[in-house]
Amino acid sequence: MSADLGSWTPRPSPGLDPLEGDTVRVEPVADERHFEALWESFAQADDGLWRYLGYGPFADRGAFLAMARRVYLGSDIRFHVVVPKASGRAEGVAALMRTDAANGVTEIGHICLGPGLAKSRAATEAFFLLMRRVFGELGYRRYEWKCDSENEPSRRAADRLGFRFEGVFRQHMVVKGRNRDTAWFSIIDTEWPALERAFEAWLAPDNFDAAGRQRRRLAELR
Repeated sequence: MSADLGSWTPRPSPGLDPLEGDTVRVEPVADERHFEALWESFAQADDGLWRYLGYGPFADRGAFLAMARRVYLGSDIRFHVVVPKASGRAEGVAALMRTDAANGVTEIGHICLGPGLAKSRAATEAFFLLMRRVFGELGYRRYEWKCDSENEPSRRAADRLGFRFEGVFRQHMVVKGRNRDTAWFSIIDTEWPALERAFEAWLAPDNFDAAGRQRRRLAELR
């Protein structure tokens, strides 16, 4: 695919302004103030929460906090905490990483959602808010999602959110002493306007009944 990029300029890097939605707040990590709440949320899950991440599970609070200080406050990745408005406490994280501002490319990764947040309306809105920042606010051209090829929940989530599968990089990484073949997905800027409309329709109050159940699935609206 060719396009005239004669007027292209490097994009800004993701900043520190929080993102506000109807059901969730997504806040870039700048200090340790959410770490205790994250530990309390993650401690409610079983060890499977950490299976496909490069760290965890953790024996205790101290081990988790040591990792959080090292990883979540790293200088080369912009971590975000996900704070559902129903609880007012951080219950998950996601990072914008491998950001290439010159070419307008970034990736969402290190996704870790506590049991109360997983598969929730708030989680979907958090993913939407990050997409809207990447495409609408920062003007990036490409947004990536990568996961272990055996991580079926992550692959299903990528598909549901509108990422397109691009293939598998074989023997891409060694994670926790095992081989990882990596499945690659992406969204590009020309796909974003239609996807944005689908998210807005899915998140609209009238798409949910009194019990909070969706009336139409996101895939239908896409």
